[in-house]
Amino acid sequence: MIGLVLAAGAGRRLRPYTDTLPKALVPVDGETTVLDLTLANFAEVGLTEVAIVVGYRKEAVYERKEALEAKYGLKLTLIDNDKAEEWNNAYSLWCARDVLGRGVILANGDTVHPVSVEKTLLAARGDGQKIILALDMVKHLAEEEMKVVADAEKGVQKITKLMDPARATGEYIGVTLIEPEAAAELADALKTTFERDPDLYYEDGYQELVNRGFKVDTAPIGDVKWVEIDNHDDLAKGREIACQY
Repeated sequence: MIGLVLAAGAGRRLRPYTDTLPKALVPVDGETTVLDLTLANFAEVGLTEVAIVVGYRKEAVYERKEALEAKYGLKLTLIDNDKAEEWNNAYSLWCARDVLGRGVILANGDTVHPVSVEKTLLAARGDGQKIILALDMVKHLAEEEMKVVADAEKGVQKITKLMDPARATGEYIGVTLIEPEAAAELADALKTTFERDPDLYYEDGYQELVNRGFKVDTAPIGDVKWVEIDNHDDLAKGREIACQY
């Protein structure tokens, strides 16, 4: 199993930081970036290789590749997303389809989270699950969150931002464990998703899988401090909590 980070997005709501950097390289604790935190998490749980999907301002990631490898003891492979500024992240995850077959822990490049999330996902393996989503069942939900309705026996029934928060079981935080056995079916669902509408999220690809009868499981992360950094308010929150890990 390897790590996988989606770091191709432009993050326009974080300008001027993202005028010259992808969102994953915006500092959240001194010079420490979201990507640094994620790589440190992966290394702590014993992963030795990480693939990073890059696109917008990808040269900044290429420039730091060797230093990041040395700092975290990881082998990094960079995967180019040629449509990072045109299409949404269903296509971005599909770009990594060749590494999905190794099994991955996927992390969004804008999710500040502690290593307990990866540990929770790894501990949840072993009962035939093929895809396990990290789920926050504590946070009060609003309109922007990626909401999930999940059944204890049947797994995920619905995953979308376009849902009444009162219906949701919890929020998907942007971290997933994907077993090798799920790779081909997930890649096909992602392709169907972005071909239907290139502006769709990879979570819509998860929904496509669910609609096909594929079971997608969840693992509750407990009362954990984390944030998805979309705007400057999120960045301020990320800076408050990143130094606590």
